[in-house]
Formats: sequence, structure tokens, C-alpha cells
Amino acid sequence: MSNNFPISIFAGRSNPALARGIAHAYGQELGRVEIKNFSDGEMYVHYEESIRGCDVFLIQSTQPNADNWLELFLLIDAAKRASAGRITAVIPYFGYARQERKDQPRVSIAAKLMANILTTAGVDRVLTMDLHASQIQGFFDVPVDHLYGSAIFADYFKRKALSNLVVVAPDVGSVKMARSYAKRLDADLAIIDKRRPAQNEAEVMNIIGEVEGKNAIIIDDMVDTAGTLTNAANALKKAGALEIIAAGTHPLLSGPAYDRIENSALSKLLVTDTIPLSRTSDKIEVISVAEIFADAIRRIYTDESVSTLFLS
Repeated sequence: MSNNFPISIFAGRSNPALARGIAHAYGQELGRVEIKNFSDGEMYVHYEESIRGCDVFLIQSTQPNADNWLELFLLIDAAKRASAGRITAVIPYFGYARQERKDQPRVSIAAKLMANILTTAGVDRVLTMDLHASQIQGFFDVPVDHLYGSAIFADYFKRKALSNLVVVAPDVGSVKMARSYAKRLDADLAIIDKRRPAQNEAEVMNIIGEVEGKNAIIIDDMVDTAGTLTNAANALKKAGALEIIAAGTHPLLSGPAYDRIENSALSKLLVTDTIPLSRTSDKIEVISVAEIFADAIRRIYTDESVSTLFLS
């Protein structure tokens, strides 16, 4: 059905550089859309070209603040009311994904709420990368295509050809991802056992696995305040690890994150451009995900398998 429709790619304002990169990698210009704020802050969205019957892809990362989410909802609503043939929300970073379960009384499940609002707004499909919890896909009653940053990072590490590797999960929740990397890189696996005394704070307690005399790669899906990451790196260095490189798909890098990274035992932090950096650092290297998103958009538009992108 979809390949009978013309394709239109638009973007919100949360990550214009990545949006332009995706459109360029796909081979076309971004569509014309006017997005502005009135003096009181209220948003206004207007498509400046016809999208009637089009297969519309809306690129918008949803990192804080919450205006990025609201802007996406308005883009979807306007496209639906303009008679778009199909609407796919391309969300490189899916905000609020850490609130995916009721882990204590009287809290919201914000990830489920965002999924509900997306569907209510009129989205037909969602394309995203490295959800904090993969089960969030089950919150949707529309198809969700889930891309993996590991495809990009693993290729980087293979080209770097590091020897005597150990892949490290900075917490128990990252073990599955770290195990996948270890298998692809033919490396050993280690786990950081930590206790979190308060929210956004991490205390390293123990290292499970052999890291002495090895080059360590720490794997995580996002880097927020960088407490978990830098505590892990410092513990690994203390335990005798050699070069310590970290890879985190989504660089939220809030609060003291940049200072912690600069002052840590990390030799390098690899991130993607799903979220634009607020400042530069000699220790941070950005790898673009524009090509993989463009390829996924192409496969969705032509009704091909997206999962084959990750078959090796």
C-alpha cells in the first residue's frame, strides 16, 4: 500500500542536524513546515505543502524539555487533519522511557502514557532506537520498529581492532546488551554490581568478572548524569583495566555529566547524535545514526523488513 504514496519527510525542532542528515542520506530535502511559538509559549504547526495521501515521516527526538513531545503531537495531529496517507513518528530518542513500570506506589507509567497519546494523536507507526526497556514496544497498538545502536558501535570497535577485550555492563539491567556486544566482538563479559543510594546517584560495590590487564568497553543505552558510567570506569581502572572506552547511544549528559566524564578514568565516550550535545569534549566522540534511520525509512516505505538491517 505505502509505496503507491509519495513520501514526505518532515522534522521538528529538537534535533535539526540529525533530521537534515537523515533526509540527505535518504536522498531528498526535508519538507516545508512552519513551527513557531506565540509570545505566551503556545506552539503553532503548519505544513507549507500538500501531504494529502503521502507517506509522512516525522523526525523528532523527545529529550527534555517536554515541549519536544508536545511539538511531535501537534505535527502528527496536523498531518492527520491534512489527510496524510500514513504517519510514522521517527523518534531517535524516546523520552520518558525510564518510567516504564510501577516500581513503587502512586507513580505514573509515563512511557505508556506517551504511547497512548501518540496513538490518539493519529500515528500509524513508530520508528525509534535503543528504548530504555524493550517491552515498551508492547505499550503500542501500532507497529514499532526498534533500531539498535549496537550495529553502529560494534562496527566501530571491530575497526579499532582492540585486543584482550572485556565488555562491561555498568549495572544488571545492561547485562543483556553487554552480552550481545561480547558475542559480536568475541570478548569476555564483566558486570558492575552497584547500589543506588538515591535517584541519579550510583555507588559501585563490586566487579563480577576478570578485568585486570584488559581493555574494557562499558556499554549502556543512555548517559544522563554519567554517575553510573564514571563510577564504573574508575572502579575498572582501580581493578587494573587498561584502556577504558564507553559507548552510550543517547547522550542526555545533564547536570555534572561533562565534568564527571572529563575527570574520570574514561579514555573515550562514544555516543550517537540522537540527541544534540550541549557542549564539546575531547573525550566524547559522536557517531551519526542518519544512515541507519534513512535505511529504515526506505524499508518501511517499500514494505521491506527492517530487522534484516541487524542480521550479520
